[in-house]
Amino acid sequence: MSMPSKNNLLVITASNGENLQLANRFIQISKKLGATPELLDLTNLDLPLYNPRTHAQKGIPPLAKSLSLQMGAIPRWVICAPEYNGSIPPVFTSALAWLSVQGDDFRHLFNGRPIAMASFSGGGGMELLLSLRIQLTHLGAQVVGRQLMSNNNKPAKDESIQDLLQRLMQMEPIQL
Repeated sequence: MSMPSKNNLLVITASNGENLQLANRFIQISKKLGATPELLDLTNLDLPLYNPRTHAQKGIPPLAKSLSLQMGAIPRWVICAPEYNGSIPPVFTSALAWLSVQGDDFRHLFNGRPIAMASFSGGGGMELLLSLRIQLTHLGAQVVGRQLMSNNNKPAKDESIQDLLQRLMQMEPIQL
C-alpha cells in the first residue's frame, strides 16, 4: 500500500537528453493547468539491471521498493521516452521488471492507473509508442488515446502537451 502524495502527476523520463527536456515541458505546462507534478528521471537511479538470478539471490533492491512506493503514491503518470532499437528503452524495461516482481500481483502498480505517453526520438518513435501502449495495457493501465510523438523535424507543440495533459488530468484511477 502506498502513502498518499501531495503530487497528482508523475512525469517519468527514460533518458537524460531530449526526453528529459520534454518531461520538463510537461512539468511546466502542467503547473499552469493547476497540477502538482513531480519529475522522476530513471537515468538518475542506481537501480541494477533486472536479472532473475540476481533477484533470486539478493532479493529486491531497497531502491526498487522505494521507487514502487513513490510511483504508487501519485495517481497519474506521463512517460517520456525515446525509441531504442525500435522499442522501449532498457532503463525503463529494467525498472518495470523490478517493479513487477514486488508482491503477489505484478500488475498492482499499473492496474487502473491513467498514463499518457510522449516521445522525442531520433527515428520515428512510433514503434516505441506502440510497444509501450501494448505493455502498459497488458499491465492494466488506462492509456490515454492521444500520444505525443516528436523529433528534430517535428518538435512538440505546447498546445499538444497541454491537450494531452488535460485529457490525462480528467481521468481518475480505477479502483480494483
